[in-house]
Amino acid sequence: MKIGLEIHQRLPYKLFCNCSYEDDSEEFTVFRSLNLTASETGETDEAARLEIGKGKENLYVGSRDGCCLVELDEEPPHLPNPQSLEIAVGVAKTLNMYVLRRLRFMRKIVVDGSNTSGFQRTALVGVDGFIEIDGNRYGIDTLCLEEESADILESTDDYRKYHLSRLGISLLEISTSPDIRDGEEAKAVAQHIGLILRMTGKVARGIGSIRQDLNVSVEGGNRVEIKGAQELEMIPVWIENERRRQLDLISLISYLKEKDLYRIPEFNPIDVTSLVESNPKLQKFFSRESRAFLLRYPGYSGVFSRTIGMRRYGSELSDYAKLGGVRGIIHSDESEKYGLEDLKNHVRSDGWVMVIDSEKRAIQSLRYLYDRSKMDIVPKETRRALKDGSTEFMRPLPGAARMYPETDIPIIDTPTYVDRFRDVKDIINEITKELNRELASRILWNRRFHLYQRLKYIDPKTVAVTIEDTVTSLRRELGREPEDHLLEQVLLLYRDRKITKRAIKEVLKRMMQNLPYDDLLRFSREKISELLKQLSKDEIMKRYSMNVDYEDIRDL
Repeated sequence: MKIGLEIHQRLPYKLFCNCSYEDDSEEFTVFRSLNLTASETGETDEAARLEIGKGKENLYVGSRDGCCLVELDEEPPHLPNPQSLEIAVGVAKTLNMYVLRRLRFMRKIVVDGSNTSGFQRTALVGVDGFIEIDGNRYGIDTLCLEEESADILESTDDYRKYHLSRLGISLLEISTSPDIRDGEEAKAVAQHIGLILRMTGKVARGIGSIRQDLNVSVEGGNRVEIKGAQELEMIPVWIENERRRQLDLISLISYLKEKDLYRIPEFNPIDVTSLVESNPKLQKFFSRESRAFLLRYPGYSGVFSRTIGMRRYGSELSDYAKLGGVRGIIHSDESEKYGLEDLKNHVRSDGWVMVIDSEKRAIQSLRYLYDRSKMDIVPKETRRALKDGSTEFMRPLPGAARMYPETDIPIIDTPTYVDRFRDVKDIINEITKELNRELASRILWNRRFHLYQRLKYIDPKTVAVTIEDTVTSLRRELGREPEDHLLEQVLLLYRDRKITKRAIKEVLKRMMQNLPYDDLLRFSREKISELLKQLSKDEIMKRYSMNVDYEDIRDL
């Protein structure tokens, strides 16, 4: 098995303009339709062709601060953001890569509507790097700087709705060599690269700011890209299930060849509406325009229900049928479930596949399904990672036909003054000297590690415990976490001896609730001296534990 990773990391800047990317308000709406054109080689990308075939319109919403004419593709891109260029070069050097002396942006055809221009701009920055983990070396093939896609808000049978605030954010794409051997190694490599990126202190933070795509192939299979594999703990599961899926497909292909079942009748959908429209179990699939069309698959009894990974072969075919707009298929191995046992006699075939939709969608969907069923290899394709560890088909794997040179951006000299970022090993060694091993390990993987790095001068342990344990406790109590600026504010109060260590959590909690916290402020030495005239030290500590630290009272 061969495994490779693609790590996508956002940077905190738009790449070709100066718009904010945090304004998600909807102040205007724009409609667009995209058409497909051939690349410079005269070829048409298959993935793009299938996407255009869906016939969907694209609806874009945005704010006047969150996007400009660049995002709307009404104005050429500005020169690339210099900070993004510097970060890309610094990361490439940190990954031991050869950095190209000049950068040329290319256009990569994207016609699913996620980019208003119909393409994504991307530039190759570095090649031939590596990282080392526990004595093992893993190759880093390429690092590219590109623009992020728009954020999809809604998808229906007729249109897709996107928000433009995310479109054009600077994005690093880091591709490893296919030399990872199993899922646990893939998880370790993803963690290590993610750690390198976070420790730069220069990348965007928060949910969705970093994501992984997996590339998996087995002997006799093909490269399959799994998109949306964001949960690190699930990476071994997705990889193992893809391995099983490809092996099961290889076994099925061998069976179909052995039984001579690839000799499927020519594409000839049969209208069976009159035979099934009165079936009560199918009423929910019919509307005024719906028709039922069927393809015959002689000898396929039991084939559609064969296990393919975590799913069935029928589900694999159904994914392709959905390209045409239908919501699913019904096949002969489900005859009993739908009360269609006699249908095989009417169509004179023990195997069949049926779809119910408008005639145009039904025929188009069966065409996609038919073409897939004739494939006698494991297809190269892009699949979507699902929460249960399985995947589903999205589109064929894009090819080189979708790349061509960018004409609106000049070739750019790579900034030569940029140094590599600090070595991860040095940072880890530094942290383990500041904290115990258990706390150091947790703060290292905390998404607020940057905050720890900036504020640890106050007191490393107090800062780490606040970011780790106090935040976790407040999330359980209030159902949300404090924002970074509140964490910094309360820790600065502690630094300035305005509050005690015990009061940190309660002060932070009140800040989150916009409540006063004057009664939690630290007592002055004068006030403590006055209290000592009436109470013992132990009684003061017990009664005013939020306002007094032991060190305040120890020497009085």
